[in-house]
Amino acid sequence: MRKVRVVPPAKLTGIRVKPLKQAAVGLPAISSSIHHIAEEMGLLKGWKVLSKLNQKDGTDCPGCAWPDPDHRSKLGEYCENGAKAIAEEATDKKCTPAFFSKYSIDELAEWSDYEIGKSGRITQPMILRKGSMHYEPITWNDAFQHIGQHLNACNPNEAVFYTSGRASNESAFLYQLLVRTLGTNNLPDCSNLCHESSGVALIESLGIGKGTVKLEDLYEAEVIFVIGQNPGTNHPRMMSALSKCKANGGTIIHMNPLPEAGVTKFVDPQSPVEILKGGTKLADHFLQVKIAGDHAVFKMICFYLKQIHTEQGGVIDEGFIRDYTSNFEAFWNEVDSLDIDLCEELCGISRVKIYEIAQILSQKKKVISCWAMGLTQQKKAVSIIQEVVNMHLLLGAVGKPGAGLCPVRGHSNVQGDRTMGINEKPSVKLLEAMENRYGFSMPKEHGYDAVEAIDAMDKNKVRVFIALGGNFISATPDSIVTGQAIQKVGLTVQISTKLNRSHLVTGEEAIILPCLGRTEKDIRNGVEQFLTVENSMGVVHTSRGSIDAMSEMAISEPAIVCGIGMACAKTAKLNWEKWKDNYDLIRNEIEAVIPGFENYNERVRKPNGFYLPNGPRERNFTTLTGRANFMNSKLLDTRLPEGVFTLMTIRTHDQFNTTIYGLHDRYRGIENERRVVLMNEADMKNLGFEKLDLVNIISIHEGQERTAVKFYIVPYSIPSGSVATYFPEANCLIPLHNSAERSNTPISKFVVVRFEKYQGEEA
Repeated sequence: MRKVRVVPPAKLTGIRVKPLKQAAVGLPAISSSIHHIAEEMGLLKGWKVLSKLNQKDGTDCPGCAWPDPDHRSKLGEYCENGAKAIAEEATDKKCTPAFFSKYSIDELAEWSDYEIGKSGRITQPMILRKGSMHYEPITWNDAFQHIGQHLNACNPNEAVFYTSGRASNESAFLYQLLVRTLGTNNLPDCSNLCHESSGVALIESLGIGKGTVKLEDLYEAEVIFVIGQNPGTNHPRMMSALSKCKANGGTIIHMNPLPEAGVTKFVDPQSPVEILKGGTKLADHFLQVKIAGDHAVFKMICFYLKQIHTEQGGVIDEGFIRDYTSNFEAFWNEVDSLDIDLCEELCGISRVKIYEIAQILSQKKKVISCWAMGLTQQKKAVSIIQEVVNMHLLLGAVGKPGAGLCPVRGHSNVQGDRTMGINEKPSVKLLEAMENRYGFSMPKEHGYDAVEAIDAMDKNKVRVFIALGGNFISATPDSIVTGQAIQKVGLTVQISTKLNRSHLVTGEEAIILPCLGRTEKDIRNGVEQFLTVENSMGVVHTSRGSIDAMSEMAISEPAIVCGIGMACAKTAKLNWEKWKDNYDLIRNEIEAVIPGFENYNERVRKPNGFYLPNGPRERNFTTLTGRANFMNSKLLDTRLPEGVFTLMTIRTHDQFNTTIYGLHDRYRGIENERRVVLMNEADMKNLGFEKLDLVNIISIHEGQERTAVKFYIVPYSIPSGSVATYFPEANCLIPLHNSAERSNTPISKFVVVRFEKYQGEEA
């Protein structure tokens, strides 16, 4: 096994701490966007790409999955982080064979993730042969044949096929078809690491694993909850929707352990008036919850809604509950037994404040709840989300204008990938449709999710690992364990645009297949193709590149999947040759297999695309009971003994998932450093720490300790007992087998840690 660094090196870069920002976007966002575009590809090329970004005939942003409005600004339908994503993808910097000849993988592994990502676009297929420390060029044909030989030689369940949210509908559909015709459901994906808890919770409660609202619903909502989420960094265009809600008289409630500028005040960069007046205040109420205290908050809200209804009447929607829900009586009876004292202690918010929120809700019926990783990566994540749903069911705030549930997906087509069948637990209907269409017997046994895949690799049960995008090493928990596990695999394959740590921590052999980015024209046999994606609210629409491919050797993701399919003996008879050159034919296959895609090629060519069916949006709940289900759950006692803390991992403002655009976290006042832990000042004093002391973070789980070294302590507004730090630097602290109940999502939002002074240790 090669000896290659798995975790980012503990190199400090010169921290500067400034005051927290009180407003998001505005002129600093414009300046930052221009800087990144100019640095990576020049302003002329950058303007050409940005002018097409999220336009009706343009390129879907490879960043978040926030939906586009029907009427789009000609000044630009993108945010600062969208501009950064485009700059990263369409960069003029190239990672050529000469680069790989110059640098060995063990040398590159000593670089930070930021430095690795700045090496440029990969220009041609590369192979890392057994025993070698340098990648070398390989032809496309030889690469496909090499992959085919490995897949032909192994049992189907000895192969694992990972998917990133970046993949288009067309490539995702072909990918899952390839995998299932090979004979396995080993299809872990990035959903396993983020919104899996949302899907499990919503399917059980409402019958669909997606949100129930449209973009226009946010404009007319009377109350919007923003929970465990930082829109200013992770979904900046969401702030425009929140601003419209405010303009229409809506109330916004922000619930998070950290105050976030993106929910405090929004300065619309396209409005001179907004810039001059300093922006619009968004959050009317800030609930600064302790890490993992969210469950207690929503149980208290339901408790007080019942109290107010009992005293005044007219609070709950009795007609909706009678006609559309089940298990109400059991839920309603259990509400009375809630221990309010315990809840108050667990969440860190006074009962007076929670009662105030319940009073607001008692007078409003158009309520939307939005959430992200702050909820989904907890032990009781599924139950917490279902408690949010319970609140909505009490108010009848589902399936009507201005009301509903809104899990905010963090990657452009992660929801579309699931719709296309990227799921280790496929539905019986999907398998039957595929068997009827293709004549293959489809595997029925559930495959590995992300955590199970790492465990299988560690136990030498995996011989081939293929990743359609993403950065598996930096996205997954327990970095040392994951790195050791993946190095036991015979062949690892990465379908990628740029270099990342997953290209350096590999199997015995490794292949990199360079693919086109979203921004690049995709021309097959002289005909320009387009791809399709699904946004966070179920709209399927097109995405077209606007610039020439950065390398003649890079090809599209669908063409790559087809190339692998043709090289596998079992799957070679499928129509890969035709599909790789005409994506309309792929969409015909999707139409034949996936419900909701009737007249796919015709409807998706319309300017705004089309909505997929969404039962709960029409109050059609396809659960086992045929109704929306109230769900009962017990609180987890998250109190900890003195001297230990609850840690959550977060992103910086210069970051999108595992991609590091820069070294600043502008809104939080942290510049030029990522090795930072945010701590309450009183906790610092009790531990004897001063500002910018260097510490090691030690996580504790089931008697085992994991250590991340050399982090600056920064005083911050965060509840006592809670601390926060950035991933992927802190992923090594997250135990692989400490995962959310029922969804198996790794718990990155409740890691028990202690601290010690840094004494010169190295990671």
